[in-house]
Amino acid sequence: EAPESSPPLRNEAAVRVLRGRMKGIQGHCNSCYMDAALFSLFSCTSVLDSMLFMPFPRCDRNVQGILRDEIVNPLRRTGFVRASSVMHLREQLTDKGQCSSFTNAEKDPEEFLNLIMQQILGIEPLLKLQSGGQKEQECYCYQIFMDKQEDLVVPDVQQLVERSFLSSDLKLVEIPSCFIIQMPRFGKEYKMFSKIIPSLELDITDLLLDSPRECCLCGDVATLECS
Repeated sequence: EAPESSPPLRNEAAVRVLRGRMKGIQGHCNSCYMDAALFSLFSCTSVLDSMLFMPFPRCDRNVQGILRDEIVNPLRRTGFVRASSVMHLREQLTDKGQCSSFTNAEKDPEEFLNLIMQQILGIEPLLKLQSGGQKEQECYCYQIFMDKQEDLVVPDVQQLVERSFLSSDLKLVEIPSCFIIQMPRFGKEYKMFSKIIPSLELDITDLLLDSPRECCLCGDVATLECS
């Protein structure tokens, strides 16, 4: 355990601490979905550090302490988290949640995020989406859904998000404080893309509802939009 808070890793420090053998979060009993999610959310960014410290209304301080002291701080300090620490978290999630298989079965990352953010910590939803002018919906992450497109061989995240929003007629109601994106699903038999290039910055200008944008013809503020 590492009870003293450690800042997220950046630049050369991230490479030095996280690269090499016996680095990252150790996998055990189908924990890959949770390991990957925790690594992405906390290793090199502080955007969601409120999950580790804030006394939210329904916050379970025991789960919060395990997440902070047994997983995030050791990951940032030494670059390694033991499988037993993740299992400790999974046991608590099994006790608090409605599902008894968090300790042994593979889950969807969204199911894990919804359980820990909404039911256990009581965090307000991070995203507000609207589809086709209907009532807005709130969620904690966005999963990319799209059909196979032949012109996308090695896409980047920007392309995938834009095409997914377009195909689902979605808009962001407001700029999110944190935009968690789950890449397209794949299994052992089928992978939609063999590789996806991470976009280090994400331009959401065209994804925002009622956001003033430039006309592609005259350069003035646009008054109409077509898909």
